[in-house]
Amino acid sequence: IVVDCRPGAGGIIAHELAAKATPDGYTLIFSTPAGLIINPLMTKVSYDPFRDFAPVSLGSINPQLLFVHPSVPAGSMPELIALAKAKPRQLNCSSAGAGTPNHLGCELLKSMAGIDVVHVPYKGSPAAIADVVSGQIQFMLNSIPTVLPLVKAGKVRALGVSSAKRSPVAPEVPPIGDTIPGYEYVQWFGMLAPADTPAWIVNRVSAEMGRMIADPAFAQRLLNLGAEPQASTPAALSAHMRKDSQRWARVLKDIRAAGVKMDR
Repeated sequence: IVVDCRPGAGGIIAHELAAKATPDGYTLIFSTPAGLIINPLMTKVSYDPFRDFAPVSLGSINPQLLFVHPSVPAGSMPELIALAKAKPRQLNCSSAGAGTPNHLGCELLKSMAGIDVVHVPYKGSPAAIADVVSGQIQFMLNSIPTVLPLVKAGKVRALGVSSAKRSPVAPEVPPIGDTIPGYEYVQWFGMLAPADTPAWIVNRVSAEMGRMIADPAFAQRLLNLGAEPQASTPAALSAHMRKDSQRWARVLKDIRAAGVKMDR
């Protein structure tokens, strides 16, 4: 296996290259919703996530952690929602930038909870997290491994995880969906091949990924990184992609209606 990192343009460069690769099973892309699903909804790209790729398997799901500064008078998600409704546009939610995953998680929360909080974009997660720690920003959604040390140090308070069920990485934190039924926002990583890759190759790679992810030692390495091991069939990944596409199309429509400029 040769890993060919192609950073840039929020994943667009890598996906364009993978979409045009020879469909012989020798070129695969390890993808995320941001590069695969969200970019085509936000800007013009040369690839279509459903036409130009053959889903292989999920690899992991990565829930986000919603955390607040200790000064915020909310010790749970119901209390945070109640506070936001009582004080419209007085609470701020930071992100790594407009259109980034933590911004979209915040917008989904606003939409489903019926609250009006102010999104404050930063140029990267470190600055966005730092201002929650300092108390200038009230709350944020970010990856669990990044935030958990701050929670344990008492610098921030964790209120909810964005997955549908509790995360094994932070089992003491309830899902946001317990308060807002249906809320689910996770980063996922999945393997895809170029479209027209023979089905037997796709199925073989999918089976090998399932075997690898079931290995206890490998699964523990993922958990240590805050990722929950989760393999799937090609059909299941395809369904997952379509569900995400429909969800983010609705959220992005609301964002554009609010006049928010996206960083793409």
